[in-house]
Amino acid sequence: MLVSDIGGRGRQTAGRIVEVEAYVGPHDPACHAFGHRRTARTEPLYGAPGTAYIYFTYGMHWCLNAVTEPQDFPAAVLIRALEPIVGLETMHRRRGAEPLCGGPARLCQALGITGDLNGASLQDGPLRIVEGSKPKRTAIVSGPRIGISQATDWPLRFYIKDSPWVSAAR
Repeated sequence: MLVSDIGGRGRQTAGRIVEVEAYVGPHDPACHAFGHRRTARTEPLYGAPGTAYIYFTYGMHWCLNAVTEPQDFPAAVLIRALEPIVGLETMHRRRGAEPLCGGPARLCQALGITGDLNGASLQDGPLRIVEGSKPKRTAIVSGPRIGISQATDWPLRFYIKDSPWVSAAR
């Protein structure tokens, strides 16, 4: 589960993570740290496991990643979609349109996530990943990542099969 207390008291929003994509370090051409690029923008990607790597894309959208590997090895999981569970009214106020959390930018908008928390811990604080109910292992499928132009055939997108909240491939 991804839980957000952004916005203060009474504004908690949360959802079950139903889709992610892995970006596996300096040898992954689709990873922001490909070729060991280390910039001010990618610095949180080199952080400890559980660090938020939040970046701005297309000049208008925020995307949330969770760093997964030991410090100084830049690998992370992009949170692509959530099943909205808590704070639907707040999510609708922030986002308006459906689908609320079907896509990385949509879920950031619905949960109030911006670059202000880039580099923060996802283990405590206003934005955190907590254990929720686990789907049966057979219900998780993998396939190629979407919305990228390099390493498009790598099967590093993981999602819950038949979940109506999974983002649509374009």
